[in-house]
Amino acid sequence: MDWLERAATLRQWTKGGARAPHKPLLLLYALSRFQEDADGELFYSAVEEDLKRLLAEYGPPNKTTPAYPFHHLVSDGVWEVCTAHGPGSPGSAVRDLRAAGAAGRLTPELRAAMRREPSLLGRMVRVLLDQHFPPSLHGELCEAIGLELEPAETDGLSPARRRRGRRMRELVLTAYEYQCAFCGYDGRIGTVPVGLEAAHVRWWAFGGPDDVDNRLCLCSLHHKLFDKGVLGIGDGHHILVSQHFVGRSPAAREHVIALAGRPLIGPQPGVHPVATRHRSWHTSQVFHGAPRPAANLPRSRSRGGSGSRPQVSPRTPTG
Repeated sequence: MDWLERAATLRQWTKGGARAPHKPLLLLYALSRFQEDADGELFYSAVEEDLKRLLAEYGPPNKTTPAYPFHHLVSDGVWEVCTAHGPGSPGSAVRDLRAAGAAGRLTPELRAAMRREPSLLGRMVRVLLDQHFPPSLHGELCEAIGLELEPAETDGLSPARRRRGRRMRELVLTAYEYQCAFCGYDGRIGTVPVGLEAAHVRWWAFGGPDDVDNRLCLCSLHHKLFDKGVLGIGDGHHILVSQHFVGRSPAAREHVIALAGRPLIGPQPGVHPVATRHRSWHTSQVFHGAPRPAANLPRSRSRGGSGSRPQVSPRTPTG
């Protein structure tokens, strides 16, 4: 039985590129709990709040419930559910799962396979992360769920994809003249850029192409916030900042909240900006909540200190 293939082909609701990471998040959570107690059961009433938090933080912006994957993951052959009355799930209604004392765990066959081959767990995690989440969130998500993996076990990219990523990274950083499109950060050690990354707008796992019009040059901080849905790109290529983000320190206000409404920096003339279809996907599938109103800050504080490159007005998007 190919457990990696099963992890890679979980049955999920799909429509128009919408994200539905409910089953992957539950399976990741179950793999984590397997590390703690290989035969322990996960009672729905006991893990519901944990799963709600994971869906709120790593799921799509719309409200959802962990009851759906708790019931439906059974159909993928990696999960089983029983109640006080015997095997089988009472359904996907929250009330029924609670009332029946429903409990789930990995199937006996999968638990046995991971006992025989301990590296299988890490390889399944790697597949789930790479299929459903951007690389910037992999380590954080493992920590949030409590997965303890060796570094090699979370390295999910094939050598071919790594080579292509390196070439595209240079194209993206060049297009944005080696500075963050949100804040203008352009740090280097000698001639080597440091802390700058080529971010996907529409995630690779959801059909995002490796093209410049689906990428941004972002500093490490703003890349993470962009992938977490704190930041987005609105009409006119202006920066969106989620109202869900709370930061009271001067650093949070200056480096995040004050970005609201500002235009992106770059790309340089002759390069296509982020395509409408990609930024629309990010706004609907990743960005959380409503955007904050545009910040009213003095022009001198809008892009770092003196010597910042003048803002480049975005060209007409291609979509």
